[in-house]
Amino acid sequence: MDSTPHGAAVTAAGFGVKGPRGWAFRNIDLTAAPGSLIAVQGPSGSGRTCLLLALTGRMKSAAGTAEIGGLPLPKKMSAVRSVTALAHVPGVAELDPALTVGEHLRERALLQGRFGGSLRGLLRPRRERRAQARALVDGALAAAGLDLESLPKGIRTSVRDLERLEALRLSVALALIGGPRLLAVDDTDLKLSDEERAAAWAMLRSLAAAGTTVLAVCSEPPAGDEGVLLVRTGDRPEQEPPQATPGDPGATPEAAPESDDGTKSENGHDDEEGAADALAEAGRA
Repeated sequence: MDSTPHGAAVTAAGFGVKGPRGWAFRNIDLTAAPGSLIAVQGPSGSGRTCLLLALTGRMKSAAGTAEIGGLPLPKKMSAVRSVTALAHVPGVAELDPALTVGEHLRERALLQGRFGGSLRGLLRPRRERRAQARALVDGALAAAGLDLESLPKGIRTSVRDLERLEALRLSVALALIGGPRLLAVDDTDLKLSDEERAAAWAMLRSLAAAGTTVLAVCSEPPAGDEGVLLVRTGDRPEQEPPQATPGDPGATPEAAPESDDGTKSENGHDDEEGAADALAEAGRA
């Protein structure tokens, strides 16, 4: 993994996502330099995950402007997706509990080698390709702070046997293998103890300090928020609530406000279904 600072600057003005039932979020203003740590805080159902997906080119915006590394949204959604990565997003970028840590890492390294590099790289000798893949994996694991030797069965540990913080670290490591300029992490502090939460934020701070821009959804801002850019959703009095009625059909995928803890939102979609459909629809845009 390239350790050279290469984070993407993030700007947004009056940014918002809207569906037929109302706004998921709106009036988001943000200016962040490359290598910033951005914490997105808000109550469940306030559009935190929608904002994360929109700023990574996986959900189409309906108002305002935004740029990621100079790439305008929603005009350059595909280009934005190529320089960003998601971690720990239910229904979109989540771990398979039936697989082991090693299987996840091998699969991600294989995909990166096949689709994330140049044609010249694919033509190199197999030994060189394997060495590069191993270096990418080792670098990502180190950056995420995941020590394979500390796991119950090492690299053969099943995801279902990981502690919550270990699973978060693995998800982040998988995202880092692609060398993103912006890393977006959902549910950063979900069901973590105070000690685990502090460790999670320490990991994200170190990634930002190394040059990667980090966008992290949380229910509580990190303790000692010096150097952290805080963006809040759901606390603007001028924001219109979704106009949902019991008989309405489902909201369109690219604008479905969701609850980040898996509960139903005002629009009647749970987080996993809404986010997964949003990613599928955005990919066809």
